[in-house]
Amino acid sequence: MAIIVCGHKNPDADSVTAAIAVADLLSKRGMEATPVTQGPLTPDAVFVLEKFGVAAPAIETDATDKEIALVDHSDLAQSLNNLDKGKVVFIADHHKLGDVTTPNPLEIWVMPVGCTGTVIKAMYDFYGIAITKAIAGICMLAILNDTVLFKSPTCTAADKAAVEALAKIAGVADYKALGMDMLKIKGSVEGIPAVDLMNRDYKDFNMGGKKVGIGQVEVLDLSLLDKIKPALVEECKKLKSDGRHTVLLLLTDIMKEGSEILVVSEDASLVEKAFGGKVAGALNSMWVDGCMSRKKQVVPPMEKAFA
Repeated sequence: MAIIVCGHKNPDADSVTAAIAVADLLSKRGMEATPVTQGPLTPDAVFVLEKFGVAAPAIETDATDKEIALVDHSDLAQSLNNLDKGKVVFIADHHKLGDVTTPNPLEIWVMPVGCTGTVIKAMYDFYGIAITKAIAGICMLAILNDTVLFKSPTCTAADKAAVEALAKIAGVADYKALGMDMLKIKGSVEGIPAVDLMNRDYKDFNMGGKKVGIGQVEVLDLSLLDKIKPALVEECKKLKSDGRHTVLLLLTDIMKEGSEILVVSEDASLVEKAFGGKVAGALNSMWVDGCMSRKKQVVPPMEKAFA
């Protein structure tokens, strides 16, 4: 049985490139593996694959009767439908260990780095398997994406070293310029419906038994979102009405290195407790200086507040 390699819902650059790279690595280790995604790719993910001539994986949403390798997540809420009816045999991730459990032993690589691409580079090195130019290129851009050109607090020395090594393999002389081109695509909001921006990078979490949704839109200048902010609030309210206690949307200004957080919650004081600020204004929002990472700077304090 072929292993399907799948990232989280709303496949971004890290998720889809990790699925492609891990499928390549498993195949070269003698295991039949195929990358899939759970839906259409984000614009930046499309840019990354097209830049290095890599085809987008097929879409798959059901794990029933399949062997599965999970990448860039280990949370049930972010994974394939009916995961309990399949068999998880492998995990590669850079987030906290989630609530996926298995009755069988499995290979698992989870490292405290800024991107799954960095974990994957370590895996290729560990097994002594050469990385192709295309795989190196897409993983390099994924790392630059997830670490926001090394600006994110999640960025580590391992991420920087991986980018340097992968850029050489991929034949990219100026990876920062290429990364900036990617971030411009990622931050493009002109003409994009609010619902699509909301779902571009959105994840659900279980916090203290409550369902909490957290999305993120990254732009080079927050003023680009001024006209669409009210519509984004409405999208947060729609998600909130579907059984969620709280929905947050991070509007991250890459250049200013901070985020305005839109808040729709049954108890906004929990959000205020998490970030030490006040939810205010017509948009029910708060500015959090230096906040760039959902994984490191938003999820942990929110989980603590809900504990």
